[in-house]
Amino acid sequence: MREELVRRRNWVTDRELLDLLAVANMLPGPNSTELALHLGRVRAGGRGLVIAGAAFIIPAALITGVLAWAYVTYGSLPEVRAVLHGVQPVMLAIVAQAVVSLSRAALTDGFRIALAIAVIAAASFGGSEIVLLFGGGVAMASLAAARARLRAVEPVSLLALAGIFLKIGAILYGSGYVLLAYLRDDFVERTGWLTDTQLLDAIVAGQATPGPVLSTATFIGYVLAGPAGAVVSTVAIFLPAFIFVAVSGPLLARVKRSKALSAGLDGLVVASLGLMAVVAVELARAALVDGLTIVLFAVALAFSVLTRVNAAWLIAAGAVAGIASSLIRPL
Repeated sequence: MREELVRRRNWVTDRELLDLLAVANMLPGPNSTELALHLGRVRAGGRGLVIAGAAFIIPAALITGVLAWAYVTYGSLPEVRAVLHGVQPVMLAIVAQAVVSLSRAALTDGFRIALAIAVIAAASFGGSEIVLLFGGGVAMASLAAARARLRAVEPVSLLALAGIFLKIGAILYGSGYVLLAYLRDDFVERTGWLTDTQLLDAIVAGQATPGPVLSTATFIGYVLAGPAGAVVSTVAIFLPAFIFVAVSGPLLARVKRSKALSAGLDGLVVASLGLMAVVAVELARAALVDGLTIVLFAVALAFSVLTRVNAAWLIAAGAVAGIASSLIRPL
């Protein structure tokens, strides 16, 4: 069906074929016949449904009728083993090619791939087809609902800003750059107050200015709630540091003398690096959007690795390149 209706005639797309196949799988009755009926209906309405069904069923019924006549007349079925021996591997190849091709349209993210693997594993151990089908539907629907809840944009308030930045300031470990992971989780994923592009802009602002990278909070606060937001965000993110240093300063010498505590701190550093790596990959999707951005990334990375040039100079060079590009493109 895919070969004839998707590839040769372009009557439906792979995505449409998959949707119809899913519906057919959920309905009682012969799946292949139901898929043929669906395709006929999509192509030509009610008449198409009847014609497709008749064309799909009648030849098979006639051939089976001939075999039944031979069985009754001669007491046995004609030799079909040799035919099946040659046909089955060809059919397997056709099915395999269809599965691979349709997978490109269906398995579009990691969750879908994991779900497919889970279904394959469960089916291999005798899992019920209907349970797996409906289970897959429930799993995807639940994920979509969860994502919708996460991305529901809440109203921006000074109290909410203070709460987020107090939390980040209180739980931030390692380099200030780990801040990026927390910012993306709270402001992009959970509240939807910022886009990845806006978060990148805030990070650039914090990096391009002297002082701690956590001044990114000032930029975000101003973007979301004006001058008052900038003040509240700045105070909130730095306040826990003042409190923690005042309380923990005398304990630092004891921590360094303890092998267990020192090892624990090392573990926090490793975890921080992992968070940095993950958020870097996520932000790359928003930053590396064309040839210029990819080239700038490669050059900046090379300079960062091979030289000791200040990051502010690299950012300034990137800004100049971006401005020059915007002036040249209209030409």
